[in-house]
Amino acid sequence: MKFEHIYPATGRPNGTVDLAGTAEIDEAVAAAARAQREWVSLTVDRRRDLLIDLADVVHEHLDELAKLNVADYGVPISFAGTAMLLERFLRHFAGYADKPHGVTTPVNGSFDINLVEREPYGVVGVITPWNGSLVVTGSCVAPALAAGNAVVLKPSELAPFAVLRFGELCLEVGLPEGLVTVVPADAEGGDALVRHPGIGKIAFTGGGGTARKVLQAAATNLTPVVTELGGKSANLIFADADLDLAASLSAHQGPLMQSGQSCACASRILVHDAVYDEFLEKFLGVIGTANIGDPMDPATTFGPVISQAAADRILTAVDTAVAGGAGELLVGGKPIDSEGYYVEPTVFGDVDNSSELAQLETFGPVVSVMRFREEDEAVRIANDTPYGLNAFVQTSDLNRAHRVARRLESGSVWINQFSDISPQGPYGGYKQSGSGRTGGIEGLNEFQQVKNIRIAVR
Repeated sequence: MKFEHIYPATGRPNGTVDLAGTAEIDEAVAAAARAQREWVSLTVDRRRDLLIDLADVVHEHLDELAKLNVADYGVPISFAGTAMLLERFLRHFAGYADKPHGVTTPVNGSFDINLVEREPYGVVGVITPWNGSLVVTGSCVAPALAAGNAVVLKPSELAPFAVLRFGELCLEVGLPEGLVTVVPADAEGGDALVRHPGIGKIAFTGGGGTARKVLQAAATNLTPVVTELGGKSANLIFADADLDLAASLSAHQGPLMQSGQSCACASRILVHDAVYDEFLEKFLGVIGTANIGDPMDPATTFGPVISQAAADRILTAVDTAVAGGAGELLVGGKPIDSEGYYVEPTVFGDVDNSSELAQLETFGPVVSVMRFREEDEAVRIANDTPYGLNAFVQTSDLNRAHRVARRLESGSVWINQFSDISPQGPYGGYKQSGSGRTGGIEGLNEFQQVKNIRIAVR
């Protein structure tokens, strides 16, 4: 099956991609199983060195991969540095390939040798989203390979190009053929991958609705699944915050970066009443400086949304919020008259946190600003959502930073900074924002299963 990819910045065809169906998924899993046996037959130092070589090759192609990311979903080249994260994840997890993965423990009432080892699942299925394909490739493929697995990697049909090129680089660097098999596919191919009996584990990043289908399909073979899902992140601006910094962070972590098309988008901005007006003036000022234009232009800081359907959905949410009195529309809320699928950065003020605008993930350049008067009230509002992926706190009070961070129901809390994902830190959600983690030793453990071996000593 062929899929015509549309470039979001122009609305015109960008190329044609072959999509995998059930037969192609079968072939990919079989090839991955053969490659995985070859992979684990290599010495750990050889596997480590190959992953480092792959990181080197990715480094040599950073510019190419960034441009392919722009072609994928119209993210401005100024924000398309996710290829660097791919490289960092590869380098980081390459170092785990030759490190101890197990322990020995004493056994009560015996001198037996009790070994607790970690082994690969075999073949892992990784499903990447269109809005962060290279980041998820790094955060899932790197630890999966370091743990000894092979990977069948399914990028979204909406963003296949950068991941396909990564698959080619895996072959060019000398990884066993099939160890990383890239299979662009739509929902049909994704379902075949998740249901395949040869898959040992699934790593899925995407929306909650699709995650429910993935979990139901995985139940066919009781395949374990790690998920990283959506968010409705709160950004708490306290009265003692550096308001200039807070305004800049809030604008870029909110409607500007990736046009709000990020699970890490800080779309609920909670501002202390004492500085609400001052913050809002600075915040809207930063948004007003956004350079909207060609994503390939390094000066562009705000690009299109992924499709006309996405633009229609976002604008409908805005119209519904206005009609329902969810808050005061302060700026934006309209399509931009240009080629492609551009929607204005949109800000609502004095938003009711119980409204759909504040509770449902818009996945677009739309943010809600609301007031609070006390710390307890801010924490209560921040936690009053079914999501829990990220939270942000802007304050100059170190005690408050520690205190509030521990009270927020969120997998990650960022103090006075952006969502800065790194391979050293575990990343994942609470509540309906997913289960499991990528990054850190926790991310490596997601791609290993535990075996207990006990040897009798007489």
